[in-house]
Amino acid sequence: MPSVRLLAALLAQTAPEAGPNPIATYLMIGAMIVVIYFMLMRPQQKEKKKHEDFLSTLKKGDEVATTGGMLGKVYEVKGTIVALEVSNNVRVRVLKSQIAGLARPEGDEAKSDAKPADAKEEKNG
Repeated sequence: MPSVRLLAALLAQTAPEAGPNPIATYLMIGAMIVVIYFMLMRPQQKEKKKHEDFLSTLKKGDEVATTGGMLGKVYEVKGTIVALEVSNNVRVRVLKSQIAGLARPEGDEAKSDAKPADAKEEKNG
Protein backbone atom coordinates (compact mmCIF):
# COMPACT_ATOMS: atom_id res chain seq x y z
CA MET A 1 0.00 0.00 0.00
CA PRO A 2 2.78 2.46 0.59
CA SER A 3 3.55 2.46 -3.11
CA VAL A 4 -0.02 3.50 -3.96
CA ARG A 5 0.16 6.43 -1.52
CA LEU A 6 3.53 7.43 -2.88
CA LEU A 7 2.20 7.26 -6.44
CA ALA A 8 -0.88 9.32 -5.51
CA ALA A 9 1.29 11.94 -3.80
CA LEU A 10 3.56 12.18 -6.84
CA LEU A 11 0.64 12.53 -9.22
CA ALA A 12 -1.00 15.22 -7.04
CA GLN A 13 2.06 17.44 -7.28
CA THR A 14 2.09 19.78 -10.22
CA ALA A 15 4.98 21.61 -11.73
CA PRO A 16 5.26 25.23 -10.70
CA GLU A 17 3.67 27.49 -13.30
CA ALA A 18 5.98 29.82 -15.10
CA GLY A 19 5.08 33.50 -14.87
CA PRO A 20 4.49 35.64 -17.93
CA ASN A 21 7.50 36.29 -20.10
CA PRO A 22 9.01 39.62 -18.98
CA ILE A 23 10.09 40.45 -22.54
CA ALA A 24 6.48 40.23 -23.73
CA THR A 25 5.40 42.53 -20.91
CA TYR A 26 8.02 45.14 -21.84
CA LEU A 27 7.02 44.90 -25.49
CA MET A 28 3.37 45.56 -24.60
CA ILE A 29 4.30 48.59 -22.48
CA GLY A 30 6.47 49.90 -25.33
CA ALA A 31 3.66 49.38 -27.84
CA MET A 32 1.22 51.30 -25.62
CA ILE A 33 3.68 54.21 -25.33
CA VAL A 34 4.04 54.33 -29.12
CA VAL A 35 0.25 54.30 -29.59
CA ILE A 36 -0.21 57.08 -27.04
CA TYR A 37 2.47 59.16 -28.78
CA PHE A 38 0.89 58.85 -32.23
CA MET A 39 -2.72 59.19 -31.03
CA LEU A 40 -2.33 62.07 -28.58
CA MET A 41 1.00 63.84 -28.59
CA ARG A 42 1.91 63.97 -32.29
CA PRO A 43 -1.37 65.56 -33.50
CA GLN A 44 -1.11 68.16 -30.75
CA GLN A 45 2.45 69.02 -31.82
CA LYS A 46 1.32 69.37 -35.45
CA GLU A 47 -1.55 71.68 -34.46
CA LYS A 48 0.78 73.81 -32.32
CA LYS A 49 3.26 74.13 -35.20
CA LYS A 50 0.44 75.10 -37.59
CA HIS A 51 -0.78 77.80 -35.17
CA GLU A 52 2.78 79.17 -34.72
CA ASP A 53 3.15 79.37 -38.51
CA PHE A 54 -0.19 81.21 -38.73
CA LEU A 55 0.88 83.72 -36.07
CA SER A 56 4.17 84.39 -37.84
CA THR A 57 2.33 85.25 -41.08
CA LEU A 58 -0.15 87.73 -39.55
CA LYS A 59 -0.34 90.93 -41.55
CA LYS A 60 -2.27 94.17 -41.54
CA GLY A 61 -5.87 93.73 -42.68
CA ASP A 62 -6.33 90.10 -41.56
CA GLU A 63 -9.64 89.55 -39.78
CA VAL A 64 -8.91 87.51 -36.66
CA ALA A 65 -10.63 86.19 -33.55
CA THR A 66 -8.99 86.14 -30.13
CA THR A 67 -9.28 83.37 -27.56
CA GLY A 68 -11.58 85.69 -25.60
CA GLY A 69 -13.98 85.92 -28.55
CA MET A 70 -13.09 89.43 -29.72
CA LEU A 71 -13.17 89.96 -33.48
CA GLY A 72 -11.13 92.58 -35.30
CA LYS A 73 -8.79 93.48 -38.13
CA VAL A 74 -5.05 93.46 -37.59
CA TYR A 75 -3.94 97.08 -37.56
CA GLU A 76 -0.31 96.61 -36.54
CA VAL A 77 2.06 93.79 -35.51
CA LYS A 78 5.01 94.61 -33.23
CA GLY A 79 6.86 91.60 -31.85
CA THR A 80 4.52 89.76 -29.52
CA ILE A 81 1.86 92.53 -29.48
CA VAL A 82 -0.87 92.89 -32.10
CA ALA A 83 -3.08 95.95 -32.41
CA LEU A 84 -6.60 95.03 -33.51
CA GLU A 85 -9.10 97.50 -34.89
CA VAL A 86 -12.43 96.34 -33.48
CA SER A 87 -14.44 99.32 -34.75
CA ASN A 88 -13.75 102.61 -36.53
CA ASN A 89 -10.83 104.27 -34.69
CA VAL A 90 -11.13 101.78 -31.80
CA ARG A 91 -7.93 99.78 -31.39
CA VAL A 92 -7.10 97.14 -28.83
CA ARG A 93 -3.67 95.67 -28.13
CA VAL A 94 -3.52 91.93 -27.49
CA LEU A 95 -0.79 89.35 -27.17
CA LYS A 96 -0.07 87.57 -30.41
CA SER A 97 -0.37 84.22 -28.63
CA GLN A 98 -4.02 85.02 -27.75
CA ILE A 99 -5.11 85.14 -31.38
CA ALA A 100 -7.05 81.94 -32.03
CA GLY A 101 -7.38 82.14 -35.80
CA LEU A 102 -8.97 83.87 -38.73
CA ALA A 103 -12.44 85.27 -38.10
CA ARG A 104 -13.55 84.09 -41.54
CA PRO A 105 -11.58 81.26 -43.10
CA GLU A 106 -10.79 81.81 -46.78
CA GLY A 107 -13.32 79.25 -48.04
CA ASP A 108 -16.22 80.76 -46.05
CA GLU A 109 -16.01 84.29 -47.53
CA ALA A 110 -17.94 83.43 -50.69
CA LYS A 111 -20.57 81.50 -48.74
CA SER A 112 -21.15 84.27 -46.20
CA ASP A 113 -21.47 86.89 -48.97
CA ALA A 114 -24.06 84.80 -50.80
CA LYS A 115 -26.35 84.18 -47.81
CA PRO A 116 -27.50 87.77 -47.20
CA ALA A 117 -28.37 88.17 -50.91
CA ASP A 118 -30.52 85.04 -50.77
CA ALA A 119 -32.24 86.26 -47.62
CA LYS A 120 -33.13 89.60 -49.27
CA GLU A 121 -34.65 87.82 -52.25
CA GLU A 122 -36.83 85.68 -49.99
CA LYS A 123 -38.14 88.77 -48.15
CA ASN A 124 -38.91 90.59 -51.38
CA GLY A 125 -40.44 87.60 -53.15
